[in-house]
Amino acid sequence: MLVMFTIATFYQLTPLDNLAGLQKQWKALMLAHDVTGTALVTPEGINGTIAGPDAGVMVVLQAFKAHPPLAPLTWKLSYAEVNPFQRTKVKLKREVIPLGHPVKQAMAGTYVAAKDWNDLIAKPDVVVVDTRNDYEVKIGQFKGAHDPKTRTFKELPEWLAQNLPTDRNTPIAMYCTGGIRCEKSTAY
Repeated sequence: MLVMFTIATFYQLTPLDNLAGLQKQWKALMLAHDVTGTALVTPEGINGTIAGPDAGVMVVLQAFKAHPPLAPLTWKLSYAEVNPFQRTKVKLKREVIPLGHPVKQAMAGTYVAAKDWNDLIAKPDVVVVDTRNDYEVKIGQFKGAHDPKTRTFKELPEWLAQNLPTDRNTPIAMYCTGGIRCEKSTAY
């Protein structure tokens, strides 16, 4: 009999407090439902990838959503025959993804629908910035996009400070792989 594991990736930028209490509660819940993986709990939100039996993963995700600041939480699911994680970790961190500058989700830029993206970046006055790390950029990027040549996301603020136009009215389009870097970089 083939056993399938559900894998969920998620993040939500939103102010969180009582981090130690959430850490204890959520780790106990994950262990009780045979869910492995890592959830990072930070003052600016949550970020993680977890895996386990489908029912257990859903219980954990719904518990995250039941915490009022995380009510808008969404996730992406995939499936595997082997559980990709050996341990259950709920870690307390300063940031959901290290930029070196905590940000507020409310400051994130305007979302652009996929159907409108190509029209936006085709405009001659739009500066397009690839916020991904160098190894991701090697896979390919949008024509005309600026490659900051960063090895880590923490290097991006320095590049932005040195390379973005000084005219605050210049439209800037940023893209990333999963969304979290776009939210943090545009908020920054």
